[in-house]
Amino acid sequence: MISVLIAPDSFKGTLSAAEVCEITERAFTDAIKDIRTTKLPVADGGEGLCACFESIAQGRRISTTVSGVFGEETVAEYYMLSNKTAVIEMASCAGLPLAGENKDPERATTLGVGELMLHAKSSGAKSILLGLGGSATNDCGIGMATALGWKFIDAEGKTVAPCGSSLSRITNIIPPEKAFGLPVTAACDVENPLYGENGAAYVFAPQKGADSDAVKRLDSGLRSIAGVIRDSIGKDVAFVKGSGAAGGMGAGALAFLDAELKKGIDIILDESGFDTLVKECDLVVTGEGRLDFQSADGKVISGVAERAAKLGKKVIAVCGCRGEGAEKILGCGVSEMHFSADGEKTLSEILPTCKEDLYKAAYRAAKGVSL
Repeated sequence: MISVLIAPDSFKGTLSAAEVCEITERAFTDAIKDIRTTKLPVADGGEGLCACFESIAQGRRISTTVSGVFGEETVAEYYMLSNKTAVIEMASCAGLPLAGENKDPERATTLGVGELMLHAKSSGAKSILLGLGGSATNDCGIGMATALGWKFIDAEGKTVAPCGSSLSRITNIIPPEKAFGLPVTAACDVENPLYGENGAAYVFAPQKGADSDAVKRLDSGLRSIAGVIRDSIGKDVAFVKGSGAAGGMGAGALAFLDAELKKGIDIILDESGFDTLVKECDLVVTGEGRLDFQSADGKVISGVAERAAKLGKKVIAVCGCRGEGAEKILGCGVSEMHFSADGEKTLSEILPTCKEDLYKAAYRAAKGVSL
């Protein structure tokens, strides 16, 4: 008998991590007669973080109305653990899918994230686990901070709008009279700095709808706000690993929340007892919606593969589509890559058959298994 641990991320915009687990399990059990499977939906800090904790820890979902990507009202939720830690995904109110066809990181805001944090505090939270990832934003967390009472002032002494286009206008930052007061751990899925060619704007803003000119403006704004943060509140956050996560939300969490940045995948794997599960299996199957050069830098696949490889287990990846630089993941412990969709297809083209396509890719992967 072969024992298989199935531990994928969600396929953003198409399938939840739990759905990926179910489809992959069905394909493997159809392809291999003598098999035992264990399913472990995981996340790296973005979409799906709450669902992961819901599958491994006692708690309850809480929903409320907050500001959405562009300030509109939206219903978002978080997961309150029994130990009174509130697990909050910024993607629940500032996520890229919520921007629809009108993606614009210069207008997008994290205001709703701060409002969620305040709601969690009023609901009895004693600490916050804040998932950074999957965002539509590039505001360095000033939206979140505005909700918590921080003021961002321009040269004329006026308060700026809490969005990405305002960053370059900020000349002074005024802290709230009363600090937020809860310890915050920020679950981060990348190690990028705040600005520069590997920073938030140049690497991530294009997928959020920014053209080349907007990328330059956003990067300039991030450079500017980093200097103001340093001068106004004495924190140098620009080149801390992960400060560029989620449009600079990593830097914002450091500056405005005194947060601790940790790899989201490590948090999930530790909480789920992943190492014990790996020791009891023969093969690990992981995956994500798009496998590309970013996947090797703190994402789910690299986190799962590196731990499993250290324990001497074979790891294969069954993913949605292949992007540029996908082969980098082979250096992280993954031995095979399988894909269910053409990397050139749009999301609307993928959606109708995504479940069937994933099943076929997982079935092919299972048929080729040799240990």
